[in-house]
Amino acid sequence: MNFQQLRIIRETLRRNFNLTEVANALYTSQSGVSKHIKDLEDELGVELFVRRGKRLLGLTEPGKELALIVDRILLDTANIKRLADQFAGRDRGELVIATTHTQARYALPGPIAAFRREFPNVHLVLHQGTPKDIAAMLNDGTADIGIATEALEDTPEHVTFPFYSWHHGVVVPKGHPLESETPVSLEKIAEWPIITYHEGFTGRPAIDATFAKANLALDIVMVALDADVIKTYVEVGLGIGIVGSMAYNANRDAGLTLLDTSHLFPKSTSRIALRRGRFLRGFAYRFLALCTPELTEKVVKEGIAEPTE
Repeated sequence: MNFQQLRIIRETLRRNFNLTEVANALYTSQSGVSKHIKDLEDELGVELFVRRGKRLLGLTEPGKELALIVDRILLDTANIKRLADQFAGRDRGELVIATTHTQARYALPGPIAAFRREFPNVHLVLHQGTPKDIAAMLNDGTADIGIATEALEDTPEHVTFPFYSWHHGVVVPKGHPLESETPVSLEKIAEWPIITYHEGFTGRPAIDATFAKANLALDIVMVALDADVIKTYVEVGLGIGIVGSMAYNANRDAGLTLLDTSHLFPKSTSRIALRRGRFLRGFAYRFLALCTPELTEKVVKEGIAEPTE
């Protein structure tokens, strides 16, 4: 048994049992991948994959158990390297954060600027993607920290902590008739064309549920991944926008008015997610504390610790 065989098992699951993609990801040949799998099965004396001819369809029961062990072994192997890096250079290294555009644009500039002042020798990488992308990056170890509003609590491999809470607001062009509605109602909002987030982004399910509960149909004329695009098209008169209230800045968005709709929409909470069992460098704990002081190193370590059986 060797590490290449274990990497192949893990990558085969990630690539949905497509051995061509596994070979490309590991810079080897498909025949070499197949041989490693066969050698491991021969050594263990059990079949790990369900097959149809030469094609892999899934995991056998022993394969499912082995996959869990492989994941732990490779996670701890990476942890050993991060542990060595921690003691070889405490204030040097790389911190990878996976997040959505909304968090990167509106929530993280303050913590990131403070972090850079404290750790000028740490290379900070900010990946922007969908909540599902963020969860995948945490799982495969390419990201240290994930930040989003959706999808990060859907897997037992993650532990999540609240970052901050917010409400949706409605943005309209200056002088819009809705400015005189105090307080504004769902019924009045539903009378106008709507521009809002794409499904699965920035609390969109809560928006849909709120209007559905009130038996109101929305005329959604456009969806976008981030609030900047939504606000742009509100300004040109395409409709009114429903965005996270943190995305509005009175000085920057001088042509728009934010209507207070905190009484209409439920509170949303953006969350910080970490991979259970992952070793974090000291500067990663400091970044988390800069995001929210409640996330002390002790709290985080207790959260990401693998549960004892």
